[in-house]
Amino acid sequence: MDRSLELREKFSARFAGESRVYRAPGRVNLIGEYTDFNEGFVMPAAIGRYCWVAAGPRPDRKLVIHSENFSETIEWDFAAGEPVRTGRWSDYPLGIAAILAEGGVRPGGVNLLIRGEVPLGAGLSSSAAIEVATAYALLEAAGAPVYGLQLARLCQRAENEFVGARTGIMDQFASVYGRRGNAIMLDCRSLEYDLVPIPETVHLVICNTMVKHENSSGEYNQRRAQCEEAVAHLAAFYPGIKALRDVTPEQLELHRAALPDVVFRRAAHIVAENIRVQSAVAALRAGDLAQFGKLMAESHESLRTLLEVSSPELDLMVKLANEQEGVVGARMTGGGFGGSTINVVEAGRAERFRENMTRAYERASGRRPEIQICDPAEGAGPVD
Repeated sequence: MDRSLELREKFSARFAGESRVYRAPGRVNLIGEYTDFNEGFVMPAAIGRYCWVAAGPRPDRKLVIHSENFSETIEWDFAAGEPVRTGRWSDYPLGIAAILAEGGVRPGGVNLLIRGEVPLGAGLSSSAAIEVATAYALLEAAGAPVYGLQLARLCQRAENEFVGARTGIMDQFASVYGRRGNAIMLDCRSLEYDLVPIPETVHLVICNTMVKHENSSGEYNQRRAQCEEAVAHLAAFYPGIKALRDVTPEQLELHRAALPDVVFRRAAHIVAENIRVQSAVAALRAGDLAQFGKLMAESHESLRTLLEVSSPELDLMVKLANEQEGVVGARMTGGGFGGSTINVVEAGRAERFRENMTRAYERASGRRPEIQICDPAEGAGPVD
């Protein structure tokens, strides 16, 4: 059965009313990790795993949300004070509702039925998917829809201010702006972007280590604070520096002795990663997949040794991938500390790659991975 039709039927059975369905995809980041909040460059792609939201009106002022994944229902009254953060799945849709209410957007009573296909804690931004899909639904219910960059910014605010994860805008931007067959080269300062076609000769293969990560647990915010410490030091000598995006490798090296070693290493990753993203775009446009794969490998090593956000499972997955035939490149993706790797694999070898990786990783780790072969997908919107 069509997913949207199935969700409408389930909504009708639960809430006894009609609904409209919205969806928003997760994303995978091909290269450019932790550069977004440093006003740098990233290259994400939306993937064909979505969060689906069916929405319909109710006669009171309540927001009632049922999660199919967790078999739970939560309620919040738009006329009440700000909802309470619990550290669970409900923080993401409630965060959207809270930000909207703060801005004077109160859609009246709304029922939401949510189904998520993006694996939780896999580094594929299930959080942005639920935020964007919920925002679409609540804004249209209020008769105040916003689209594009305004929508992405609203969802980022919810994650920063309500959920408490100081993430950049990449995840929400990719969920909104994703296009089939293309990655997105995003300048996180200007928010200008270009579409970068992914060759049809390769697939994106996402390998979930089945070790969950948690962006809001403090490690992510700690890395951000360390980057800000480096900027504060360097800006005293170079007034034009507003973020690590503005720092050259030569400038950073000159101040190596003056920075705490851990701060220098964090900054060194960001400065080099920004250069890698721009080089990766050039490689893809030139059809140089070998160079693109080399840059992916350099990115993973930098994330492992300088930023220290990899994990034994991620390193194992990358090592095993590089032993397979047809692999262009492999690296961890997302916030790290678990989650997934992204692998660019020759299309004709992708299925064999999945089979080999499943066996090899399970044998080495004792965990059975979830591996999906995908291509860049369309971004968020209503499903008519």
